[in-house]
Amino acid sequence: MSINKDQVKGALKDIGGKIQEEAGKLAGSTRQQVKGLKNQAKGKIQKAVGDMKEAVNDANEAAKK
Repeated sequence: MSINKDQVKGALKDIGGKIQEEAGKLAGSTRQQVKGLKNQAKGKIQKAVGDMKEAVNDANEAAKK
């Protein structure tokens, strides 16, 4: 099992969103908090897509054996 680019980019986007949300809380900016939450959601979706791609690849490899 390897990691694909969607899994990495999704995880990074999720982490960045968490940081953005916390920065918004510290600054008292609801707008930044909402942007952070949106980025977290996008990151989770992208990571899930990567996870599905990886599962399909793993299944294809197992079927070849």
